[in-house]
Amino acid sequence: MQRTLPRTYLILVGYLADGRQENKEKLVDGCLYVKDNTGIIPCELLHFELDWLDSLFVFPSWSYIPQTDQSAAEYLEILVDPVPVNAPKEVLHSIPVTSPVPAEPLLTSRILRKKRSKLTVAGELTRLGPLLCVHHKTFFFLFLKCFASAVCVPVLVQKPSQLLWHHVFQLGHRYTITGLSMSSLKKSGQTIFITSASSCLLPYCAEQVREQPLDSASQGESTQSSSLETAEQLSCSLQLEAEEERPRPTKESKIISYVGFVTKVLNVQAGLFLLDNQVCLCLAYQPLLTSARGLRPGACVELIDVHLLQKPLASFPFTVLGACLNSMVVLKSFSRLSTPYQPLASSGNLCLQLLFRFNLGMPLYLWLVSLLETFEERFSCFFGRRRLLSSMHQNPGAAEKFLVPLLQAMVPDREEARDIYNEILSEIHQCPLQKYLTLNPPCHAPSLSAVSRVAEQKSWEGFRPSQLLSPLEAQHMGTQELNRRLAWSYCTLSAESFQPQLILLGVLRVSSRSSSLQLQDRSSALRCVISRKDGSPFAQTALIGSLLRVENYQLVVERFLKTDFPSWEHLENLEHVREKKNIVYVQFYLEDVQVLHAAEGQIQKGLRSGNSSSLRNKKDVSTASELETPEAKMLKLEDPNADTGRDENCQGGPSSPITTSCVSQLFLVTQKEGLMSRNYQLPAEGDKEEHELQCCFQATVLWLGRPQLWSHPRETGNLLELEDTGCGGKEDVTQQEQALLLFLGRSLRWFPFLHVDGLYRFTVPCCSDLEVFYKLCSPPVPSTFLSRTSCPLCLLVQDNWHLEHKTWISCLPEHQLTALSVLTGMDQRTASIPEVLSSSFTGSLVSFCGEVVERTLCASPKNEKPPGHPKQTGTLLSRDHSVKLSVSAAPGSPVVMDIYITATYLQHLRGLLPGAKILFQNLERKISRFHNVYCTYIASSCVSILSLPASHLPFPSSPAGEASSPSLVLLSSLRPQLQNVAQARILCHLSCVLTVCLQWICSLCSCIFKEGRCTRHNPPCPSQTGVRQASARVLVEDGTGEAVVLCRNEHVAAVLGLSLLEWEAVQNCVQSRGSVCIQHGEAPGTGCLEEPEDLVACYLRSLCRSPLICRPILLDFSLDRKPSKILQPAPLQLRNFRCGEVEFVSRVGPRPSLLCLKVEEVGQDALGYLNSQRMSRTSSSSWVGATA
Repeated sequence: MQRTLPRTYLILVGYLADGRQENKEKLVDGCLYVKDNTGIIPCELLHFELDWLDSLFVFPSWSYIPQTDQSAAEYLEILVDPVPVNAPKEVLHSIPVTSPVPAEPLLTSRILRKKRSKLTVAGELTRLGPLLCVHHKTFFFLFLKCFASAVCVPVLVQKPSQLLWHHVFQLGHRYTITGLSMSSLKKSGQTIFITSASSCLLPYCAEQVREQPLDSASQGESTQSSSLETAEQLSCSLQLEAEEERPRPTKESKIISYVGFVTKVLNVQAGLFLLDNQVCLCLAYQPLLTSARGLRPGACVELIDVHLLQKPLASFPFTVLGACLNSMVVLKSFSRLSTPYQPLASSGNLCLQLLFRFNLGMPLYLWLVSLLETFEERFSCFFGRRRLLSSMHQNPGAAEKFLVPLLQAMVPDREEARDIYNEILSEIHQCPLQKYLTLNPPCHAPSLSAVSRVAEQKSWEGFRPSQLLSPLEAQHMGTQELNRRLAWSYCTLSAESFQPQLILLGVLRVSSRSSSLQLQDRSSALRCVISRKDGSPFAQTALIGSLLRVENYQLVVERFLKTDFPSWEHLENLEHVREKKNIVYVQFYLEDVQVLHAAEGQIQKGLRSGNSSSLRNKKDVSTASELETPEAKMLKLEDPNADTGRDENCQGGPSSPITTSCVSQLFLVTQKEGLMSRNYQLPAEGDKEEHELQCCFQATVLWLGRPQLWSHPRETGNLLELEDTGCGGKEDVTQQEQALLLFLGRSLRWFPFLHVDGLYRFTVPCCSDLEVFYKLCSPPVPSTFLSRTSCPLCLLVQDNWHLEHKTWISCLPEHQLTALSVLTGMDQRTASIPEVLSSSFTGSLVSFCGEVVERTLCASPKNEKPPGHPKQTGTLLSRDHSVKLSVSAAPGSPVVMDIYITATYLQHLRGLLPGAKILFQNLERKISRFHNVYCTYIASSCVSILSLPASHLPFPSSPAGEASSPSLVLLSSLRPQLQNVAQARILCHLSCVLTVCLQWICSLCSCIFKEGRCTRHNPPCPSQTGVRQASARVLVEDGTGEAVVLCRNEHVAAVLGLSLLEWEAVQNCVQSRGSVCIQHGEAPGTGCLEEPEDLVACYLRSLCRSPLICRPILLDFSLDRKPSKILQPAPLQLRNFRCGEVEFVSRVGPRPSLLCLKVEEVGQDALGYLNSQRMSRTSSSSWVGATA
């Protein structure tokens, strides 16, 4: 509820003036002032007479509107007419005047009489233009109409002493203007009347004027008629052109008049005011040289000839009344409410600058205003409003960099400037508000909290757990496996996934708690993963604190479910979903980032912030961490005095410390460990009884050169240390020291930027001690040991140290690289995946790069204890879960490596998605009892996202690798030692079915499920749900070798050649029996294990004996990683083969065990084509010889 203005009983006496000073007429802007010998103050009046100027008045009723900020000056609102102290002036005698009817032909005549005597024109005011300022000249137009006809003439008033006439004129009143001359506009050549220095404005009085006729020879009647006809034809042609160019129907705005009260100032800098809580008044197209004085909530305004636009912007809630240069805005009464005055800035107003630069219509302008409002609201607390909205020709501000490309895309062909003279003087009204089309914004830049909210909504919208699993796989899963497969999934959204398209804006920050990169605004923070398209890790520390714009990105929603589904049949019942959580982050390439506002140097910020200690205790660290949160950051940056003088203090000022020198040290990272909670204790904390785990990481580095002293942080640019290192030869090189850097507290923010083989520089601000890196070692290193190269330094990185990435070791010049090659003899080697899989590989810690093919959640081995503290929080997965990443060396490569990461480590890892290229470092290489090579993520491991997954990847619920068909191979090319083939394809002949086993098992305990209940009795199983499982072992050969293939579930039906209905009938028959197994082999004595009266077993046995089973098939497979019998390398053996009556003898190796992935029937045409393909490979394959 607004309060009324407080009343004060004061008498105001002063002169009314126009602000003119001696020889300074340029200061006159048409405003009125009240002055005395003590000062001068602007004022606004509802009624003004010319004879009041420079007269002494008593103001009986007025309101003082105080100054709200430095950009707004205080002013007076004169509520009633002032009372003159002196007597009124005498009225002029009768003067000769010219009517607008005979005066108009003078303007339409093509021959301008330059020496014509000045005229006096009398008429009725039909239109009054606003005060305009062009090229530092203030002027306005008015139109006088003939008393007896509709003929009117334009008059230009631009003399500084006559600008006050604008306050005198009232529509419908009659006036007399003396001393008018004719002039033509330079651009259009149009002729108008213009006032001279001797012109006077008088109220029209019939008794005091006499009409003076003009010479009929100069009237130019023919010229007038032809001009009107030409104008009419031009108008018709323009309308036809507009209709031809119109791609879709546009709306025509209506011109109306309106009287209402200002109820709210929507955006004063954009000229938007709310009238009567239902209509928006837009004054942006009509400049307000009075800075919108008087337009406070509660004021009454009259609008004449304004444009009515209904729904110009789809997201704008109000109908708009737009005032063009032909409209009039008249203040009818001032506000009596105590509402603040918000001035409209004429200079540096980005809204108005972009409006006139691109000649925007109302829909685009409202969209521009909404973008700018959101932009200012989100980021003014970080940089200050002045820096964001600054607009300079050579150095545009952040807001201008953001908006200009959008406007250029929307109006690429609208480069012509707005013709204000044609808009005012043209007989056929033309202005940007005349026609419009409702705009649906093509893009949107919401707050980061809104982005996260929309991404979460889209990821859960229409989500069903059944989407994550293939129905053919789900129906054979037990309860534990089923719920585990649903526990972790993800959804990726691109910018095109949203309508309208979302543009991400945020300040790049690093959380000192999670050590993750974040885009931050006033509302929230959004975690991000940044990569480079050249494959190098992201290490640009200079971007911290910069305002970024990202259009190409991937929003990732990691979904975490806690479910208790009994079986796949209950997946549609969402009552079994006990908990739903998610994590949202964004990933993008650095090359797709536009820096809207570059961050100020972090070291210079530290210098300006005052003296700060280089050592902090634990309490100080926690306080600093709290300041990194968005809420605390806003409180710190919203200080009203924070923005004052920021630019002036860049070079140092009264608040800067006396010491601006700094010490720096160049180093090379040789090893980096991952983030995890460790039990590190500082010496000052040794007396505490209980210690909490602290999130930290450590890195092994190599000091390059000696610490350098700089007079100012800006000077730390060149790599002088490398030059010194390379000049001294090998003796100087061997003096370089190795150090172990420990990062705790706020120094965790450097984790995303620190990478192996990177050259970095630590800078200690406000320091001149070259021994600072040795004195801060933990424990301190005695001076007697500093010269010993065998004594490594253990250094705790301080909070106020600044890290700067310089370059990569691979980017150094040859002479510097030669010097560093001696230093980096101990650096770790990045191997390839085939090398790590090789049996000759001997290393235990490995580093390699690969692309994630598949991500699967699995149970941790029962004999392994999950790392970390039992009470450790931060992960949304159960501690007994692990994720298995199948990583290939290259896209489409059949060789994969399996990497297991426990859930404890996953809380610090983002971006582990199929399709991503990742650098794995310091993984532990292991060999299973089946001789399979795999890797595990341990405490010293670390990952870096080198490349993001492509946007066209299949939906994550789809099986990995479906996009590309596997390559066709021969069985003879499969070697037992090649255990990591992901997927391949063979064209083979199915020789026989060895075993078939059909079971109904309990979904909970995996025991036999018979007649609707579990058969386990000790202890009894409460489960009432069973699942079907089937398996079969078949023998296949392709002419080069044999293999035993394990088929499961639906693949068994495909091998046996059963249709879906037949397979369903067989499984239903097994349900009452619980289990049916047969064994059918080629060895003598093998036979059926079932009872003779079991019809299902007899049917399966007869089916396996059928000659229809033996047929050519196309088999997709992978090597069985866990076969029932581990094959040992063995020499080739002789075996007999019979084909009809002919017997063959051939040397063959041991049968490899394969796992069936897909079975396809092969027709005659396809068989011929595949055989020809296989024959073409025969020349390069190693065939096994055969003898008859």
